[in-house]
Amino acid sequence: MTNILIVGVGGQGTLLASRVLGNYAINRGLDCKLSEVHGMSQRGGSVVTHVRIGEKIYSPIINEGDADIIIGFEKLEALRWRHYLKKDGIIVVNDQEIMPMPVIVGAMAYPVGVFDQIRSEGMNLLVINATDIAKNCGNIKVANTVMIGALAKNIGFKREDIIEAVTNTVPCKLLQVNLLAIDKGYSAK
Repeated sequence: MTNILIVGVGGQGTLLASRVLGNYAINRGLDCKLSEVHGMSQRGGSVVTHVRIGEKIYSPIINEGDADIIIGFEKLEALRWRHYLKKDGIIVVNDQEIMPMPVIVGAMAYPVGVFDQIRSEGMNLLVINATDIAKNCGNIKVANTVMIGALAKNIGFKREDIIEAVTNTVPCKLLQVNLLAIDKGYSAK
């Protein structure tokens, strides 16, 4: 069984990413359960998606400390949800800062040294500059598929299998840029 927690901010494509992973699982003949938790997502709030893949999945929810992988589309969200990662898990994070409302209004400061804090806790961390890669693809909104490509490469998914899942999930008018994003993410270091 593989437990993947996808965390981000409203509008970053966490839900599409979870559907791509679900499609990937189904194409491999595996069971998959998804659970989406929306905060004030339309106002830039937290969005969390649980993705569980395996032979037979009974519950869509990942317990704290049971995530094999956390995909963070924004680094503060990765920091907030890191307690879900199991001891030998990996956090794949986009090097992007999106200021939450308390920071915007001056009530709080955005934390400094997010990646250092995650590493200091002994967690495996892979940082991807998905936003810049997406810009180079021609559409900043494909940072989510850049992240899926990077994840796929780092956990051993075959490129053609993840491309098939994207092709089956993404609308035709956005397919080419998303395929480019998957390819660039898969090639990212």
